[in-house]
Amino acid sequence: MSPEHLLRRARAIRAIRAFFDGQGFIEVETPVRIAAPAQETQIDAPPSGDAFLRASPELHMKRLLCAGYGKIYQMGPCFRSGECGRRHNPEFTLLEWYRAHSDDEEMLTDTVALIRHVAETDRIPYQGGIIDLTPPWPRRTVRDAFLEWAGWDPVTDWDADRFDLDLLTRIEPALPKDRPFVLCDYPAPAASLARLKPGDPAVAERWEVYLGGLELANAYSELCDAAAQRARFQESAEERRQLGKAAYPMDEAFLSALEKEGMPPSGGIALGVDRLVMLLCDVADINDARLFCQRPGALL
Repeated sequence: MSPEHLLRRARAIRAIRAFFDGQGFIEVETPVRIAAPAQETQIDAPPSGDAFLRASPELHMKRLLCAGYGKIYQMGPCFRSGECGRRHNPEFTLLEWYRAHSDDEEMLTDTVALIRHVAETDRIPYQGGIIDLTPPWPRRTVRDAFLEWAGWDPVTDWDADRFDLDLLTRIEPALPKDRPFVLCDYPAPAASLARLKPGDPAVAERWEVYLGGLELANAYSELCDAAAQRARFQESAEERRQLGKAAYPMDEAFLSALEKEGMPPSGGIALGVDRLVMLLCDVADINDARLFCQRPGALL
């Protein structure tokens, strides 16, 4: 990482904090070493003795929502096994924020405002082109995108392996590079922590935003029903076993908070800080957006 890029990263992190502080959010810190990661089929949290390194601070932050904290954010290290490459590092910096009495649409409003604030311009030069940040950002449902670019409907004919492959090889390459693009209304099985869409329970209130071909942020309206959340975790745990992976312990502290204290209707989002820095520095490799990166089989 060059000194110039390090300075741009530092300026971006200061701008992120200034944005949320100005919006009345409280910055929080939650544990990095945790007993029970979220039961997500495709995300593997690295073991750490008899515990795990967090893949996300999500469940602890939701416990804070249950405790009455209304607007919170956190920026810090997260870890995922097996994620190495030009856009991935096993350790990465994640920004998450949550709003009580909110939903995924308000998360999108936050995201547009945040990115424009941190970028300091509405025109980002990236990899030979220009990304125009002027709102509104174009959006498309997952169903429509897959019907056009992959030739099938994952909402009515769910296939997890086919979905992941086609998303990577057909959908993402077809997305425009000159505008942010919002892919919304994910199939319900692809959103185990999200609220289902009223009137259309086959899809969830989840969206992801792409900038310059980079998947940058993942948001949804939070699932607040304790029984439904436990059932989805159990389904995901079984899917992990079928894939030959170990199921994680259930996060009973989180599920108990949902059941006993309750979580208000809320919106939440996770945004990759390293990828945002890649965009701001006009680099295509995460190595150029972090001071230290880890390659397969090597420790820092």
